Amino acid sequence: MIESKLLQSGLTKIAGVDEAGRGACAGPLVVAAVILKDITDAKLAKVRDSKELKPGMREELFEVIVDLAHDYSIIEISAAEIDVIGLHKANLEGMRRAINALEVEPEYVLTDGYEISGLGSESLAIWKGDQVAISISAASILAKVYRDRIMINLDRQYPGYHFADHKGYVTRTHERSLNELGVTAIHRKSYANIQALINK
Repeated sequence: MIESKLLQSGLTKIAGVDEAGRGACAGPLVVAAVILKDITDAKLAKVRDSKELKPGMREELFEVIVDLAHDYSIIEISAAEIDVIGLHKANLEGMRRAINALEVEPEYVLTDGYEISGLGSESLAIWKGDQVAISISAASILAKVYRDRIMINLDRQYPGYHFADHKGYVTRTHERSLNELGVTAIHRKSYANIQALINK
């Protein structure tokens, strides 16, 4: 694992950062940052990229990660803000906010895919980091579970859109709901498919 070399260098406060909801056209972008107390803890053995885990296991590991975290933060960037600043900038800004929200200052930051400028700590962007760095994998689980819970709550606020099922991603069910019921306040209006519906 990537963190091994950092640990050998004497660094112990290693933050992993990842997001959930980048590809969705509804709901917020959620970014999590986490510093694990001990990345070699056996209780973390099942931690991996959230996309490789079933929902029940993600929920279980969410609690494990929170319990074994030296510190963690989870932030949301709304659909409205994404529309104003753009998805990529929202992603970078979300990672920056999540890191800055940590009460424990990390000695090193590992991010999934994108380099983040302006941090107070050294950092490294890792392609497919959620598959090779346990800190990033843990952050991916926190972000995914937190966002799924948000979308399940939004499903109750917006009946007929089935947000609890597709979590705001583009599916046939979601497209059918959009065509029948229209665009909501939580849809990302800068996205091409949503723009097309607005401009109909």
